[in-house]
Amino acid sequence: MPAATYSTQQTAASRENAQPRPVGSEKPGRLISQPTVIATTLAADVATIVATGALSFALWYEGGAGPSALIAIAAVTAGVPAVLKSRWAYTIPALSSPAQQLAELALALFVAISAVIVVNVVAGVAVAPMRGWALHWFLFALAACMTQRLVLVRLLANWSKAGRMARRTVIVGGGKPTFDLIERLDRTGSGAIQILGIFDDRDKYRSPEQVGRYAKLGKFEDLEAFCREQRVDLLIIALPTVAEERILHILKMLWVLPIDVRIAALGSKLKLRARAYNYIGDVPFLPVFDKPMSDWSVAVKSIEDRVLAAVGLLVLSPLLALVALAVKLDSKGPIFFRQKRYGFNNEPIGVYKFRSMYVDQCDATATRLVTKGDPRVTKVGAFIRKTSLDELPQLINVLKGELSLVGPRPHAMQAKAEGRIYDEVVEGYFARHKVKPGITGWAQVNGWRGETDTLEKIEQRVAHDIYYIENWSTWLDLKILAMTPLSLVTTKNAY
Repeated sequence: MPAATYSTQQTAASRENAQPRPVGSEKPGRLISQPTVIATTLAADVATIVATGALSFALWYEGGAGPSALIAIAAVTAGVPAVLKSRWAYTIPALSSPAQQLAELALALFVAISAVIVVNVVAGVAVAPMRGWALHWFLFALAACMTQRLVLVRLLANWSKAGRMARRTVIVGGGKPTFDLIERLDRTGSGAIQILGIFDDRDKYRSPEQVGRYAKLGKFEDLEAFCREQRVDLLIIALPTVAEERILHILKMLWVLPIDVRIAALGSKLKLRARAYNYIGDVPFLPVFDKPMSDWSVAVKSIEDRVLAAVGLLVLSPLLALVALAVKLDSKGPIFFRQKRYGFNNEPIGVYKFRSMYVDQCDATATRLVTKGDPRVTKVGAFIRKTSLDELPQLINVLKGELSLVGPRPHAMQAKAEGRIYDEVVEGYFARHKVKPGITGWAQVNGWRGETDTLEKIEQRVAHDIYYIENWSTWLDLKILAMTPLSLVTTKNAY
């Protein structure tokens, strides 16, 4: 459809705002991360349940808390979030509803505390005193958690109104279908998404340079780079289903990105059951790709990382001090070495390590891999590289949120296998950056750590990384952490 003809179909409201909307122009402030909101809420719930449990016990019982009380507090603290999660209470829509949160919190606390009482009855423990404690605990915890929720509801309302909870979105397509989609989203889903612009391969006569208030930002070949640079959360495909080749071409490009991909079903002749669709406002979408980890999973992993990293730094502080002293006495120069590596979404991060090479021979870009007997490596450096003690300062990166404890290992930006950059060797290499990199990972505990001098080694490492991403769970993380010490002893290819 020619651009001139198409423009006459725009509404008066659209014509009043006819200038293309620059990328990010609607963003009045820093966007609020939904996983961060969920993680903060979960951490606050845990702290509140522990605190109210201890307080109510101190008020009800005389003397200190015995083992049974500590077990009861731990059980309820674990049980309440589990019940809330199973009922989808840790989602932004649910957290925005005070009535729903009151009902869900009351149910979760009742179920968790009742379960503890039932277990004590079955075990033959006297529960008469416990009933009074349980009632006080229930009321204290419900009141405290609900107070937090009311504050959160107000914050979410303000953030949503200001557009700070919106998901950064681009639309692929053009013409009348895209215009209808945008007009409907502006009416019913404007608080949920922030449309950055449109991508289309067709010329301006078949697809206008502007649709409503939104400008065409580029062609399909520009999508991947734009989505990475602008931290896009959601990509909407507004192409007709008959354009299979174009859709498949887009999907092949974007599967390596940490974004959700949806196909617009507005006006589609294909009618499926309602639960087959996702909705933004009242607009239906067919889900194609999801981010590898849900908001809940990201929140849980973030808490897991920071808690274990803090504990690890505290417990390992004597060892860290000894290694630091050994590095300092062995050769001149700084104790730490910081190297640029690929992080989440291909963003460069500075990874901390104990220095293992002579200062004048350090290779910040890793253009030359370290090999067995490498003369650049100091005596202490050889030992700490073999045992991976040089990696321990990366616990600081974990606390900063740049790394996870478990994930694909971050590779140096110029690392090579058989003289070729990694992404030139393995198709879809950057898919391993859909999650945060880690200090240890599935590849490392399966023997694929250390030198990657052959194509097979980097191919196997990437294959194991993709397996981890597609099969992530908290239990898999704990399994990898448990396997890591043994893998450090048995693996032979780390120099």
